[in-house]
Amino acid sequence: MKKTVKSLIIVIVISLITLFIVFKDDFNTKIAYLFAYNKGWLLAGGLLIFLYYFLKSLVIYFCAKRFKRDYKIKKSFYLMLSVQFFNNVTPFSVGGHPYLIYRLKKQGLSLSEGTNIALQDFIVYQIALIFLSSLAILANFIFNIFPDNPLLRHLVLLGFIINTIVIVFLFIVAFNKSGNRFILNFVYKVIKKFNLMKNKENLKERFDNFVENFHTSALELMKSKWHFIKIILLNVAALACLYLIPFTLIMGLGEYLNPALVIVASSYVMLIGSFVPLPGGAGGLEFSFMAFYGNFITPDKLASIMAIWRIITYYLGIIVGAFTLNKE
Repeated sequence: MKKTVKSLIIVIVISLITLFIVFKDDFNTKIAYLFAYNKGWLLAGGLLIFLYYFLKSLVIYFCAKRFKRDYKIKKSFYLMLSVQFFNNVTPFSVGGHPYLIYRLKKQGLSLSEGTNIALQDFIVYQIALIFLSSLAILANFIFNIFPDNPLLRHLVLLGFIINTIVIVFLFIVAFNKSGNRFILNFVYKVIKKFNLMKNKENLKERFDNFVENFHTSALELMKSKWHFIKIILLNVAALACLYLIPFTLIMGLGEYLNPALVIVASSYVMLIGSFVPLPGGAGGLEFSFMAFYGNFITPDKLASIMAIWRIITYYLGIIVGAFTLNKE
């Protein structure tokens, strides 16, 4: 709880600093735009974030149902809302999956089954993220959507490389037990030699358990090709909903931007935000949002759009997640 409170304080402070920087010029005009939104388009943005949560919950539902035939969609939906709280208050969203495993155990699944489901969810999410990011990079390469900016280009490339390395590592761990044991043993020796972690005594055993669980999860995932494809498509659809939220907010202020272009811009924003080592990618997401959408929207409107976008995609998840913690 102390760590959670500290994370929330950090996020709030960084968000306030960012908002001050964004709103300090033409403050009255930008604030006026906050109250000028078309309510219907605001509602559409809210519906999209809940559709994102629902589609993500279907991934959990379909994975859990393979172990527990009577598992209910309602449980998975409440659970996914709660997971958002822990995703949003921890760096790199690392708190979500441990909580997911814990709650699945409370819902009647074994620890190994819960771990299996969490790992499957992580694998297919990374695949969907890389798939949409690849399409976005290809689209920008062909159509030159964004003006060349060396800093942004390098940040996007860094985000893409990091996420690609993650998915490659996942597949090595999943399907090459001897190879990944060699890698993890090497990591263990480095940690031990340079004293990089406390409680090293059980570290090797935890590494071995991780490899075994991950290998089992990957095999379970590959047992049914249709199941594998289905949950990847659900993640792609979920991310598309998340990426389209700026479209509804832009329309809400009487502007228009091609939805396909919005998905490309949002993909770039998420690539940069994915490696910011702060809860919710605080600072990085706001910066990249302003940088990419600033090519199409005037600064006064863009500041208001970014503020509402952060409320819908980030703070709403914390609030709703906190209320549903004990409901799933």
